[in-house]
Amino acid sequence: MKAKELGMIVNLRKPEAVNTARRLLDWGQKNKCPFMLPHQEASALTTAGLDDEQWLKTVKLALVVGGDGTFLRAARFVMGTDIILHGVNLGHLGFLASSRPEGVEQDLENILHDNFDVLERRVLTCTLKHDNSASHKIYALNDIVLSSNAIARLLQVEIRFNDKFFCVLPADGAIISSPTGSTAYALSAGGPIIPPHMNAMLLVPMCAHTLYSRPLIASDNDTITLIPCGVSRDLILTQDGQLAYEVLPGDRIDIRLSRTKKIRTVNLAGKNFLDIVREKLGWGVAFR
Repeated sequence: MKAKELGMIVNLRKPEAVNTARRLLDWGQKNKCPFMLPHQEASALTTAGLDDEQWLKTVKLALVVGGDGTFLRAARFVMGTDIILHGVNLGHLGFLASSRPEGVEQDLENILHDNFDVLERRVLTCTLKHDNSASHKIYALNDIVLSSNAIARLLQVEIRFNDKFFCVLPADGAIISSPTGSTAYALSAGGPIIPPHMNAMLLVPMCAHTLYSRPLIASDNDTITLIPCGVSRDLILTQDGQLAYEVLPGDRIDIRLSRTKKIRTVNLAGKNFLDIVREKLGWGVAFR
């Protein structure tokens, strides 16, 4: 990895992230490894930066300093490019950001010496259709969630697989997750953990009002369709828990794994997916 191709994206609302970014900028200058910053970060950190278009064309690998939320924002920013992302975790329970602030310099040394692998994470693509015409094209690294804006309002959601009727689900909503997102909202709703290198999707009902409700894994060739029934207009579709879209009864939501877009991330030795799961969830701690 060439030093001149490194970039950085920072959660400017976290003082710890800003302080870590300043420390890394100093480290980069001392080690002849200057970080290129997008305009917003550069302005906040009072250093030189690039406009977004130039940054996306120049950077090959970017540090993401923050938590998983910052990583998801960075993923949307670099979507459609070959930029590799590596997260520095300043959150509480992060699965996307694998480096700790106190050890990031050593991780950078490994990255600069190409001692890492690249993991390609599949991305969900979602088409929201109103009156049979596409109103939104959405990409999500973690998940697409259909739910109600109203308090304690049960939804009736028709679910179709490859345009074949599957069921009508009475629930608070439905989560469609990528493998990467299986450790996010889907996990808290009772879904299984899927390693991020697998080609699969996950359907997880939210507080379903039925005994037959179970999480369901679909293949990378499947399309899952959600169609809200009834007359409730308090419906919302969320993208990675960060962006929201209004949904009306009868709207059609088609979700599948994208065939063209992927998010590339750093996979360092000793910090692969299972290492992070064991650390974050405490698996096997009692026996060690």
